[in-house]
Amino acid sequence: MQFNRIRAISLDLDDTLWPFRPCLVRAEAALLAWLQAHAPGTRSVLSDPTTLMAYRARAHERHPELRADLSGLRRASIRALLEDCREDPALAEAAFEVFFAERQRVELFPEVAQALTALSERLPLVALTNGNACIHKAGVGHFFKGAISAAELGVAKPEPQAFHAAAALAGVHPSEVLHVGDDWHLDVAGAVAAGAQAAWVVRSPQALGIAAGAAHGFGPPAGLDAVDTGAVPHLRVNDLQELFDQLSAGMASSRPAQRSTV
Repeated sequence: MQFNRIRAISLDLDDTLWPFRPCLVRAEAALLAWLQAHAPGTRSVLSDPTTLMAYRARAHERHPELRADLSGLRRASIRALLEDCREDPALAEAAFEVFFAERQRVELFPEVAQALTALSERLPLVALTNGNACIHKAGVGHFFKGAISAAELGVAKPEPQAFHAAAALAGVHPSEVLHVGDDWHLDVAGAVAAGAQAAWVVRSPQALGIAAGAAHGFGPPAGLDAVDTGAVPHLRVNDLQELFDQLSAGMASSRPAQRSTV
């Protein structure tokens, strides 16, 4: 880790700043209730708890052009469900808004607000996500210089263009960015392959980040071994407070020593 080169930080959102699973569970429960109330033809199909997941997987297969647009995929899956149940597909937008409102209701990990305050006072922060979370709706937008999503960019992590776009937004060279995230494939290996540095947030022994990329439908960058973490230089931390502590210590130790005038 070359602390003296860091001029900006890009941060993943889901499972880095807040747990993603509770957001998804709430959002899908709200969507399910709305559909059953406003599109009664879906009730029999939605009695199977795996239905929403199956329709989302089908949308992913049928709409490769939406691969980087999770909101677009969700809309397409809702529309297909409505059509199959002989309900008005125009209801898809209202149904999605119900889902999306709950998806944006996040609960930060305990240390995040304090750590973001400290980090943003030291360096410019940019959000970089493959998902459809909004930093402003999450209540953390004031910490960031800006945000980039895969849907807006048309390219998702681990593609180098995603990290280069974050660097451009921060106004620095990619080599001057420290990217922070929980997913080994998408965040760590992807950032290093793009010429940035990386910090891997591992909050528990089970949260190794290896499966998260597959869950979102994105694969690992070619030529990078997800198991041999030693092959990719990175900083590993338990949370954002530890990140700030190590960053502060590393930057202090990398400063040139003051010459004595005595």
